[in-house]
Amino acid sequence: MVTIEREGRDRTMGDHGSAATDATSAAGPLPYEGVWRFTAPAMDASVPQARHAVRDLLARQGVPAADEVVQGLLLIVSELVTNSVRHAALLSPMIAVEVAVGAEWVRVSVEDNHPYRPTALEADQGQTGGRGLLLVREITKEAGGACDAEHTAGGGKVIWAALPLKPAGPVPP
Repeated sequence: MVTIEREGRDRTMGDHGSAATDATSAAGPLPYEGVWRFTAPAMDASVPQARHAVRDLLARQGVPAADEVVQGLLLIVSELVTNSVRHAALLSPMIAVEVAVGAEWVRVSVEDNHPYRPTALEADQGQTGGRGLLLVREITKEAGGACDAEHTAGGGKVIWAALPLKPAGPVPP
């Protein structure tokens, strides 16, 4: 069971989740803006729990995200939590998931204490796995968002993806 707690720092975010000051911040954050964080054990059961917790948070806060954005974000949460559970559990028995919502975007990040920074691999057709980060990158790109992996001060890593609340228009040929 995961419980999402609102972080003490509400903030308005700019491009791809970086802190920024804009017209919205002068009037204060919108009701759905904020940062929430929860921890979960690095075990298989945490994958659906994290996905459901993020989905319920977005609904409860009234985040005005298009359905395709929410579905993409939930798939990203599943992939990132699965990667932490499968590849970092020995060094990181707990993982942290953070959801940050700004006026025009939503960012999800998954943090663990494993120092290895994963890369997206081109998996061969016969493999049943190994495409998670590729999928995250493609969903993010198609939505007009951004994603990256960064080292934490404690020697672990955080992998994040930020998507605009409104879907990107069709890409010109």
